[in-house]
Amino acid sequence: MQGAKKPSRRRFILGGLAVTGALVVGWGVMPPRQRLNGSHPLPLGADSVALNGWVGINKDGTVSVAMPRSEMGQGVHTALPMLVAEEMDVPLSAVMVVQAPIDKIFGNIAMLKDGLPFHPDDTGRLKSTVSWVVGKVARELGLIITGGSSSVKDAWEPMREAGATARAMLVAAAAAEWNARVEDCRTMDGHVIHADGRKLAYAALAQKAVTAKPDKVRLKSPEEFKLIGHPQPRRDTPSKVNGTAIFGIDVRPPGMLYASVRMSPVIGGTVGSVNSAAVLKMPGVLKVVDYAGALPEKTGAGAGVAVIAKSYWQARQAALALDIKWNDGPLAGLSSAAIYAEFAAKLDKEDGFAYYKAGNMDAVEGKAAGVAKTVQAEYRAPYLAHAAMEPVNCTAQVKDGKVYLWAPTQSPGFAVDVAAKVGGVSADNVVLTVTMLGGGFGRRLDVDMIAQAVAIARQADGYPVQLIWTREDDTTHDVYRPASLARFSATLDAKGNVLGYDNKSASGAISHQFFQRNLGLPPGGPDKTTAEGEFDMQYHFANQRIRHVIVDSAVPLGYWRSVGHSHNAFFKESFIDELAHAAGKDSVAFRRELLAQHPRHLAVLNAAVAKAGAAPEGRAHGVALHQSFGTIVAQVAEVSVEGTEIRVHRVVCAVDCGLAVNPNIIAQQAESGVVFGLSAALFGAVTIKDGKVEQSNFHDYPVVRLNQAPEVETIILPSAAHPEGMGEPATPPIAPAVANAVFKLTGKRLRSLPLTL
Repeated sequence: MQGAKKPSRRRFILGGLAVTGALVVGWGVMPPRQRLNGSHPLPLGADSVALNGWVGINKDGTVSVAMPRSEMGQGVHTALPMLVAEEMDVPLSAVMVVQAPIDKIFGNIAMLKDGLPFHPDDTGRLKSTVSWVVGKVARELGLIITGGSSSVKDAWEPMREAGATARAMLVAAAAAEWNARVEDCRTMDGHVIHADGRKLAYAALAQKAVTAKPDKVRLKSPEEFKLIGHPQPRRDTPSKVNGTAIFGIDVRPPGMLYASVRMSPVIGGTVGSVNSAAVLKMPGVLKVVDYAGALPEKTGAGAGVAVIAKSYWQARQAALALDIKWNDGPLAGLSSAAIYAEFAAKLDKEDGFAYYKAGNMDAVEGKAAGVAKTVQAEYRAPYLAHAAMEPVNCTAQVKDGKVYLWAPTQSPGFAVDVAAKVGGVSADNVVLTVTMLGGGFGRRLDVDMIAQAVAIARQADGYPVQLIWTREDDTTHDVYRPASLARFSATLDAKGNVLGYDNKSASGAISHQFFQRNLGLPPGGPDKTTAEGEFDMQYHFANQRIRHVIVDSAVPLGYWRSVGHSHNAFFKESFIDELAHAAGKDSVAFRRELLAQHPRHLAVLNAAVAKAGAAPEGRAHGVALHQSFGTIVAQVAEVSVEGTEIRVHRVVCAVDCGLAVNPNIIAQQAESGVVFGLSAALFGAVTIKDGKVEQSNFHDYPVVRLNQAPEVETIILPSAAHPEGMGEPATPPIAPAVANAVFKLTGKRLRSLPLTL
């Protein structure tokens, strides 16, 4: 486990970079620290042997692989072991995952590097230098996080290197055993085989391999891959089908009690008074606990109290019966209307931060000669809840100077840190078991539920306590996808060519809030998530400017699947369609002209359009193209309109995600991303009135039902490039694709989400 002083060191490093931007030159030019061997042992059985920080050989010949990423349906328990199995020449079925310890070698470097606010086309020295330094900083921080569609991307090198190194050590051990040359040995199916036919199993060589020092370690070339790039079945499917998979809500440590919470209904509200006398007499009720002191500001979990009881039903009924007087606080008058009004006022008055500028600003502002037409539009998107199927939960036990956690978390390091702080122990005395997650989508990056659970467990006399939120708790106390307002203006000449393109948007800043509540960093500076999907587009406009105005948000904000891309793609791709219409051009042909300098994007667009074919009678095709998390996605949505109902029948989704590690999982994630994004496009909206979230459950915060889900056809373009993200990129394009189809059918341009006629 991490030492107790690690959080303050993280704050120092991140804070120093954010506030001063100063870099120590001598340190900056040193090579990044290795990620092969950590400072904590790999958790293996007594008869197993660790060959490095990632890989161990078990007595039965199976291979144990450290799993630093959380399995929440995206397939990392299959995709990441494939990387090791490929390099070690072992069957995928022989690879077992073990939870990685809290060690810096497992930190997610790719995610932090991807957070830099550089345009993808930027190949300058500044970008390469800053990316290099941030990679080194990320290695020092060692933040173990599952998010940003980065699991395969981050693991691509270290896990393959770990497997290849282990293989080289085993080969060296076998060569020494036979007094033979390494060059005369090869590997296959968990064995080292000599040219003369002799062979030894990895298990028989493991002990000797620990001290072996191979001359060189070579990664396989793509031409040698036997697993990578080939469809493999999901390894977690059988346990999910037969019910043996353990999610957070399935944990049952001996003597477990249950807790249910009541949280302030008003954002930022506090507890005035609690009369718990009657509740304490109810069957099974043991204690009423005030946990508010465990929470930082602007968390999803509001101030409140919890009831501990012998069963969940007893705890929930008692919590509902509590007589609580709330102090609503200064946000009791907060409303969505007022929030949008503030966005508009800030856009009127402030220039914002320019994420990208190119060309002549006179042309951008419509002051250049040759302007024949000006197109302007304003778009908006609401707050969104995560609505993961597994309710928010955490099981905690505080006993004998230790904190035991069973949690479906995306942030094990943050979970350990907050448990140590709230539990009053060092981080070394926190024992965390990461269970499977019944959906995360970014909600379980935050650890407010863990702080709650540990604070409650401290009052449970050493018994483990399982905290479970209701769906209403979850919907009304989320960390929400930000609401946003975006304005566009473009000028065209008489031939329909775009002379200038201007985009300015306003919203709260997720990263400001997230790092403040989890690392204690003061908010400040630009936040890429606010403008991603707008400033980093690949359409070529010679004269363009993309800006964003950060408006401090009283509403708790969090990372929602595809983050800023989720709404900015809707804004941008809808406006591109508006420009095509204003130019009198077909929307696909218009995009092709703008993508002349980006052949990969053009290929993805062409693949989707070709596969979609012509729309059937009574339906229309809407097109959208968007890049996020390194992956290019084009979607063609086949849509019909019946009265005021928008119906999506089919979606063709073409992707270029670099080298496809497991095509099966890529297709699954594309389907998932489309349905998730379609729920938001057609139904998703969290609104605020009198300081309260108005939605509470699926009756007023609906998701796409089975009979509403479209057929999704996924095309994976071949590529030898570095693997990119796939968990999120299929979500952003669906809303604009549907909106663009609706325009073809009705002539109505829908500029607000969710899409309603």
